[in-house]
Amino acid sequence: MAPGELATSASSTALEGTVPPNWSPQTGPAGEATQPLSTAHLELLDDVIREAERFTGLRFSVYLGDLGGNSRATADSLLSGLDADAPTAVLLAVSPGQRVVEIVTGAEANRRVSDRAARLAVLAVVASCSEGDISGALVTGVRILADQAGTLPERSTW
Repeated sequence: MAPGELATSASSTALEGTVPPNWSPQTGPAGEATQPLSTAHLELLDDVIREAERFTGLRFSVYLGDLGGNSRATADSLLSGLDADAPTAVLLAVSPGQRVVEIVTGAEANRRVSDRAARLAVLAVVASCSEGDISGALVTGVRILADQAGTLPERSTW
């Protein structure tokens, strides 16, 4: 996944045959099942991620989609998929259909993003998602995590 890239996963095919035929996944007011976020929302999210990375020196990634039965293990595997960036990475994984939010940090990022900061971000993401604002949830989550991570001393004069 490239910096700022948003990965999505449609889970409706996995549910085929187990739900009523008129059922469709809820993706929020701005999107469709195949593209839950508009281009403008994706651009805003990309700008927020880029600014968070510049501000903190950490790598931020967002995943929107199904996290499977073991959401934590899936989030951990997504983080490890960042290869060399994994130690400095912060992953915000949101599965609106499952009503699950996971925040996973690499070893170095963990020193700067506390569990308390992650819980604060989760609360904000859940609040925005409950209002149907998935784009706002992702943007707010990244901003809170970046704010809590703080600025590196050598970047404080930028």
